[in-house]
Amino acid sequence: MQKKRITLKDIARETGVHVSTVSRALDPVERKTITEEVAKRIQAAAENLGYRPNRIAAGLRTNRTMTVGVMIPDITNLIFPPILRGIESVLEPLGYASIIVNTDSERDREIRLLDVLRDRGVDGIIHAAVLRNDPSIAKAAHDGLPVVTLNRKVEASDIPYVINDEDAGICLMLRHLRELGHTSIGHIAGPQDLSTGQLRLAAFRRAAHDLDAEIDDDLIVVATRFDEQEGARCLGELLASGKTFTAVLCANDRLALGAIEALRERGIDCPRQVSVTGFNDMPFLDLIRPKLTTVRIQQHCAGRAAAEILLRLLNGETADDIDIETILPVELVIRESTAPCP
Repeated sequence: MQKKRITLKDIARETGVHVSTVSRALDPVERKTITEEVAKRIQAAAENLGYRPNRIAAGLRTNRTMTVGVMIPDITNLIFPPILRGIESVLEPLGYASIIVNTDSERDREIRLLDVLRDRGVDGIIHAAVLRNDPSIAKAAHDGLPVVTLNRKVEASDIPYVINDEDAGICLMLRHLRELGHTSIGHIAGPQDLSTGQLRLAAFRRAAHDLDAEIDDDLIVVATRFDEQEGARCLGELLASGKTFTAVLCANDRLALGAIEALRERGIDCPRQVSVTGFNDMPFLDLIRPKLTTVRIQQHCAGRAAAEILLRLLNGETADDIDIETILPVELVIRESTAPCP
């Protein structure tokens, strides 16, 4: 019986690392891009298994697939098309193709799709759906897979990330509401297992302190998802508290749209009775009535920045060579959903 030929995937299964890491460990040129400990472990496993490299394939440098995985949390969120175009504007001219996967903000699905991308042998991943504490993506990065997170970050890791200036955005919006005379302001915060939700809630508290605005914890409601249904539910919870409020600062646009619809269903006019604000400035907001006052993020630029960082990692730079944090500036956009305090 003919003996089975040992492949890079066999070594990857034996050592528990990604196949691209195995390839780099067995390539004298690429070996320097991973840690010496991991390289030695892979080389020992290859020798024990009797691996014989395909010299022709190595000569053709087929260890790269020229594909990059892009993970997004919600394909229905309109902020992602500009972000994806930003990513592709950097990658496509260099011959890379993007494999886009949608996690639906479900943890099990995210883990499964991450495994799918790794099995496909993607050269790197841009992750816009990551949790604050995500051991699966942290392990992938530790195994040598180039990873950049976008709009979110993984805490206690050296994975580079691109985020927006959450502090500046929330402060600009809270100052705007205060200048309109609002002193009783509710906050619909984002999910706290996501860095975006956590950072914007922390920014709301800091901005309130800096502006000498009193915070009523009964007027802070935390959403479980960044969508319209949660915005409506949280607005209902604010009303059920029995506390008076004349404005609601929401952690993203979709929460704000849900809150406005919930007000409308109860016969409460926005902005004449209650002002509502968002964050992100997703496309087509100027077609919805009332037009939403929000914080504009640089969606296309964010995609480009993440792709440029990933390319540096693909070209052999390490986290030590790259600034782990990239913070993009934001802009206040005043439209129709805010008005002077009644």
